[in-house]
Amino acid sequence: MGQEEGGAEHRRRSPWGALALVMLTGLALMRNGADVTMGPPQPAAAAALTGRPEVFVPATSLAPVEPLAYAPASRVKIDAIKVDAPVIEVGIDQDGWVQAPPPDDPNLAGWYQNAISPGQRGTAVMVGHVDTLRGPAVFYGLGSLKKGNHVEVTRYDGHVAVFEVYGVEVYDKNNFPGARVYGDTGHPELRVITCGGGFTRTKGYDGNVVVFARMVATR
Repeated sequence: MGQEEGGAEHRRRSPWGALALVMLTGLALMRNGADVTMGPPQPAAAAALTGRPEVFVPATSLAPVEPLAYAPASRVKIDAIKVDAPVIEVGIDQDGWVQAPPPDDPNLAGWYQNAISPGQRGTAVMVGHVDTLRGPAVFYGLGSLKKGNHVEVTRYDGHVAVFEVYGVEVYDKNNFPGARVYGDTGHPELRVITCGGGFTRTKGYDGNVVVFARMVATR
């Protein structure tokens, strides 16, 4: 899936880049035939990431939030874009690429199980379709998120990790900055990723929308 694109050797040397580049390129190709004439919203300039992620100070919490122990994610909720979706674990397929959530359920997100779980110290990763052949999917509105919006991840241990958005970016899929997106900032962080940028029926989307968020509370 997506291996027909150029730069495959580079992607194999950078597994985090491969996660976004290969998986989301594959997702983009499935949009062919979808009745989504205007396309998904793209990040606004006001939501762009400023500075380096590790210097971000959450607006709602100046005190550090204690990281949680490991527990898989079960559900993701983003009130600002009306997302309330179950989460499944996704891993690596037999060819070494990250799997995508099944396209037959558009309201389904995937948590990359080979990274940390949401709420642990480090950067957790959640992915989902922007659209399918049937129309908009779970993360169709991801690009419209703004700084200060919250992403809530329910975990199987009963805890809810609350993340505050501090940046929304769109990156060219052939120049994905894996270290910037997935690097460990020393805090519990979350990246939510879907397809974005321009779209053609021959090549799919040419970019990836990435939401940067930091945990500001638990309950």
